[in-house]
Amino acid sequence: MRDVAVIGVGIIPFGRRDEDSLLDMLAYSSLKALDDAGLGEKGVDALYVANMGAGILQHQTAIASALADRLSLLPCSADTVENGPASGASAIKNGVLAIASGYYDTVLVAGGEKMREVVGWKATDFVATLTHPQVEYPYGITLPGMAGMLARLYMEKYGLTEEQLIAVSLKNQRMGSLNPYSHVEMMITKEGIHDHRDAIVNNPMAADPLHLYDMCPVSDGAAAVMLCALEKASQFTSNVPVVVAGFGQATDTHTLQERDDPTELKAVTLAAQQAFARAGLTPQDVDVAELHDAFTILEIVESERVGFFKTGEGGKAAERGETALGGKIPINMSGGLKARGHPVGATGVAQVVDIVFQLRHALPEGRQVKNAKVGFTLNFGGFGNNIVSFVLRRAE
Repeated sequence: MRDVAVIGVGIIPFGRRDEDSLLDMLAYSSLKALDDAGLGEKGVDALYVANMGAGILQHQTAIASALADRLSLLPCSADTVENGPASGASAIKNGVLAIASGYYDTVLVAGGEKMREVVGWKATDFVATLTHPQVEYPYGITLPGMAGMLARLYMEKYGLTEEQLIAVSLKNQRMGSLNPYSHVEMMITKEGIHDHRDAIVNNPMAADPLHLYDMCPVSDGAAAVMLCALEKASQFTSNVPVVVAGFGQATDTHTLQERDDPTELKAVTLAAQQAFARAGLTPQDVDVAELHDAFTILEIVESERVGFFKTGEGGKAAERGETALGGKIPINMSGGLKARGHPVGATGVAQVVDIVFQLRHALPEGRQVKNAKVGFTLNFGGFGNNIVSFVLRRAE
């Protein structure tokens, strides 16, 4: 098996992009990745496109075929990858395996979603289609509702406090305000969010005990990475290659009620363990991480299940500043889903893009983790029932 490196990355600002179609966004981010890699379009062997909702939201399918034509990549192979909110990481995994096997030398992976064409409740309903169609969806369960239940269980079992959830929200919002690609660039305080007049807007309850600013926004956006066999990277770019040192993927029961303990998120633990084992590294080797914080409770629980903190200690660590820039393990220095935004098909790709920026040491002082050499990403599919993680390292 060959080593695989990320040699190019591209991302566009997330948010409301009424002027762009889904294909426009995927093309913009892909061209940026190709340019960053120093690779012309004729050098792409294969294309993987991550998308969850175009068939529902845009009434468009076969996105990869359309993008291959739009980018003049013909006759490269092209596949669309759908794995719910973990579609992005799944698409990258497929690209990594294709290169590692020796079948392809260069693979472009793009992920994107256009979610703000519909009103908020319809976007929530669209994401809820990943719940069980007989025993969950018909009864009105949504992802925010599941996150609220997880948070309540964690409070009762481990003593998690609202102050600890707020610590995650404040940190990620602050980092997002420094990220030019973020959907939500506004600063918030414990009382709420500052609007353009510097007035405090209330932070209402959304899914008890989670408030509005415990949750990610509904976003449009796209991101892309260019993958290459490490041995050939120097033929294309002078960028420091970032090696995909290991990946992991694991699944859990579709419905929460079938799990022995819904707070355990077993697939998170297993996917992380696989990634670290394949990389020959441990959680203690990680300098910076991007965790799937669609809800603040997820960052806390994932930080424990991945192995950064002991069970029940993640919230306390966040409150002490251990997950902030300069802390023990900086998490979501991009602002995470909470502030950067969550166009579901793009998220797993965007996580890798930001870790590549970190490992290249290419970010401004306010976001750059000093001397970062090892990064970690975790993309959360369903409600913990399909998890994909990566360990990435700077090639010296």
